[in-house]
Amino acid sequence: MTKDKFKIAISECTAKAFIELLPSLYEEQPDHYLFDGGRLYEMLETPKKPEMGNTALPLFSPAKEIGKNPMELNKQLAEAQNRITRDNDDYSFLSFTAVGGFNNARIATEALASATLPLIISQDEDYGSSNEGGGRNIVIDFSSPNIAKPFGVAHLRTTALGHSLYRIFEKLGYKSIGINHLGDWGTQFGKMIVAFRKWGREEDLERDAVLKLYDLYVRFHREEETDPSLADEAREAFRRLEQGEHDEAHLWNLFKEVSLEAFKETYKMLGIHFDYFTGESFYNEKMPEVVERLNKAGLTRISEGALIVDLDKFGLPPCILAKGDGATLYATRDITGVVYRWETFNFHKALYVVGTAQRDHFKQVFKVIELLEEAENVPPEKRCSQNLEHVEFGWIKFKDQTMSTRRGNIILLDDVLDKAITLAREKIAEKNPNLELIDQTARQIGIGAVLFADMSARRMKDINFDWDEVLNFEGETGPYLQYTHARLSSLLRHYDIESSAEVNYSMLDNPEEHRVLDLLYKFPETINEAARNYEPYLIGSHLIELAGAFNKVYQRKDDTGRMDKIISDDPELSATRMALVKAVKIVIQEGLYLMGIEAPDEM
Repeated sequence: MTKDKFKIAISECTAKAFIELLPSLYEEQPDHYLFDGGRLYEMLETPKKPEMGNTALPLFSPAKEIGKNPMELNKQLAEAQNRITRDNDDYSFLSFTAVGGFNNARIATEALASATLPLIISQDEDYGSSNEGGGRNIVIDFSSPNIAKPFGVAHLRTTALGHSLYRIFEKLGYKSIGINHLGDWGTQFGKMIVAFRKWGREEDLERDAVLKLYDLYVRFHREEETDPSLADEAREAFRRLEQGEHDEAHLWNLFKEVSLEAFKETYKMLGIHFDYFTGESFYNEKMPEVVERLNKAGLTRISEGALIVDLDKFGLPPCILAKGDGATLYATRDITGVVYRWETFNFHKALYVVGTAQRDHFKQVFKVIELLEEAENVPPEKRCSQNLEHVEFGWIKFKDQTMSTRRGNIILLDDVLDKAITLAREKIAEKNPNLELIDQTARQIGIGAVLFADMSARRMKDINFDWDEVLNFEGETGPYLQYTHARLSSLLRHYDIESSAEVNYSMLDNPEEHRVLDLLYKFPETINEAARNYEPYLIGSHLIELAGAFNKVYQRKDDTGRMDKIISDDPELSATRMALVKAVKIVIQEGLYLMGIEAPDEM
């Protein structure tokens, strides 16, 4: 990752100041971290309050280590740093203040503007991009709904998070590979086949096919309570399916075809793309070879008739590869999937975006892969086990329980999206009834609201979905960001002059503008942090801060109490402020894109 040039300058200036302050220690220990700009760089933090500066260096531990009072050390350090900035042009854009035990650095607004605005305006949507990935593959397993079951809202978080991570890693120069690991195999398909033969018809699947299939599945379980023979019929049907019998395979393919057709409509509405739809069944023919490798490696044993890998000494339950009747399980297919993906894609990372309930499952799968590579003496640099990540997340809950109306306790994602679009259209009709593209904009706002709400907190936190909050144009929501983007677009249309980076940066001399510039400058760093932590939330949080900071600029009043308009009678000042407007618009639009959200030009 490319280092921040301003933080490099702050660290170097601080190291020089410490050398000046502590000559005896420097003579005895020239390699001490206080004299090393690179190590000081890693210690820099972001101040809790923006007005305190751009960076903060905590001095409590260093002061204790060298036997000094942190406040006194800080005061002396700031004086030495400011002497250096006055005498050395390389650091003249910096100023330092001592605030308790924190040494705060501020970058001159003009320097921040001249380093940031030309870059954003010239690079446009490429601002924040990098070649960190060098084209290496990132496999992302996400969404993965079950065939013949409705696309429930429970699959929203994996879908939204996975899609956002796909775009974030592409932004950083990786080759993202999105895989939809469909739930298309298992004993439940024996039940579906039996239910369809008894109560279904192919012509019934011409409309709402997945809902009708799910109704049949629910009916099977209801009838099974009074007719236990149905379970035997289902086992026989699945056995025949496993053996590739024509009639059973035909129905299974039909269920899969109509389900995929419905799912793809949902993905189209969300603007989500997959490179591969390879479900559990894809690995059926590949499993025997992998199981044989595990047997040959001496990792398996029979326990109560089942073939297992014993993981007791690792504090994990046994990983069951096959039941007593030889039927393979979900874990067997996932282990085979890891092997196939490693051989096919040679991935830098493989991310499994799956809920926290599957934590132990992935610990088992990853541990089995690790043990297999150890047993086969795979060279460390050629092992994939170290590149496997379970990107887990919490639940999504609905405050509005009326969403669970159509199918018992299943809240359908399409229902959520339709309701969001309808509510967005109502808000537009209330606020801007003459908007030309009202249907398109309602779709952008409604879907954007749902996606942003899903990523509005760190992924391990549960989301409590409240319609009033989600569609609020003024809160910390997707529509608020979209509305800010539309306001910026409107300013650019009314200005009617091509915004240029060749402006007088010294005119951006207000604290509100400094805050906006600081957030613009830190956008690339935020993208990197979101990738490192698999947290699209960090991008959303950054955009909320940026929109809030810009809106303070937009609503600022001058000394007389009049609105300090961005487009004024001063052409030079207007040009400078409009360069800022264009940069903010670019960053908000790109940030929303990384979260899978569209940015309307009008609302």
